[in-house]
Amino acid sequence: MADDMRVTVVGLGYVGLPLAIALARSFETWGLDVDTGRIAELREGHDRTGEIEPERLAASSLHLTTDPAACPPADFYIVTVPTPVDADNRPDLSIVMAATRTVGAMLRPGHRSIVVYESTVYPGVTEDLCGPELERISGLACGTDFFLGYSPERINPGDREHTVDRITKVVSGQNPDVLDAVAALYERVTTGGVFRAASIKAAEAAKVIENAQRDINIAFVNEITKIFARMDLSVWDVLAAAGTKWNFLKFEPGLVGGHCIGVDPYYLAHRATELGCDPRIILAGRGTNDGMAQWMARSVHDWHGKGAGRVLVLGLAFKQDVPDLRNSKVADLIAAFRDLGHRVDVHDPLVSTEEARHEYGLDLVVDPAGPYDLIVLAVPHRELVEDFDRFAALGTTDGGIADIKNALAPTGQTAAGRRIWTM
Repeated sequence: MADDMRVTVVGLGYVGLPLAIALARSFETWGLDVDTGRIAELREGHDRTGEIEPERLAASSLHLTTDPAACPPADFYIVTVPTPVDADNRPDLSIVMAATRTVGAMLRPGHRSIVVYESTVYPGVTEDLCGPELERISGLACGTDFFLGYSPERINPGDREHTVDRITKVVSGQNPDVLDAVAALYERVTTGGVFRAASIKAAEAAKVIENAQRDINIAFVNEITKIFARMDLSVWDVLAAAGTKWNFLKFEPGLVGGHCIGVDPYYLAHRATELGCDPRIILAGRGTNDGMAQWMARSVHDWHGKGAGRVLVLGLAFKQDVPDLRNSKVADLIAAFRDLGHRVDVHDPLVSTEEARHEYGLDLVVDPAGPYDLIVLAVPHRELVEDFDRFAALGTTDGGIADIKNALAPTGQTAAGRRIWTM
């Protein structure tokens, strides 16, 4: 692949920014995002997602803009925008279709660009929805004037081992020549190599089942957690024993949120339903996991046995050691405690107070002040666990500690001698 190729990445969030930075090492790369605040921060060397260090950002040759007209014609357009679900858990393709219209207006006759989607979708979206919309906006013919590709994103926020420049990248293309071109592009990005999917639809399907599989496995562990609780058995003790078998799958119970595992199964279920199939296992897993916050709140409330009181919830992000708030089920946990009559304060040192207010209407407490009847370690950020004695000291003398992910036990902390609940 020629070094003078030009690439435009549309969407500079958790997925798009690391990809654009990696591409910029080899090609002239433009990063386009509609969020003016995001672009301003990146230009100042700050990545609010924490995925790219200020030094790497400052050293990159990546061009940043909010204006599509500022981007010169590109050989590749890569779409990395979010694909959430709506209030009824139906796929919301509005963002990816808006990005498609933006790219359609950027396509130029005679340039024969390749448009690659990384956004998670159900099989058929790239070719059946995005392709025709690109044609409509550009006035060009798909498969003649421009071409389609799909390469599912595999970013795991906060993971410094499985980064975009190290993982195996699944690639696909509209025809063999496009597949070769897409493969060559991503081979310049990652040392993990590429896997050539049989078709665009196969690549789309691979992405949704990767996360649906994890969701179902976690749902199984969440279900047995509830069963063992009726037997006064700690699921952590059970998992420790079962995990000694060589082929036991080591999944843990907990809240399942975020932009992938808590969302992607609904995309597959939606398409299955359209085709007349009943995705019972997929939706059963989703139902189990979506109900865990309410079960946890009720279990902790009953265990504490002192009625409603003051509760301090530590952690709001959807997973530990990241600031990502998207689809965090901790918000459901907070709502469940409030429904039980508790007054809840929330503290998370990694999360933006403005984003917490915007996403969930929650005002974070920067410096919690006790006394609290219950302290709930919902997200075991390293910073919270290492300093937990300070938070435990905010509890009442007869108060309790709820350790959702069993994070305190491995550290040997006794939480200032207070009672500790875990699953």
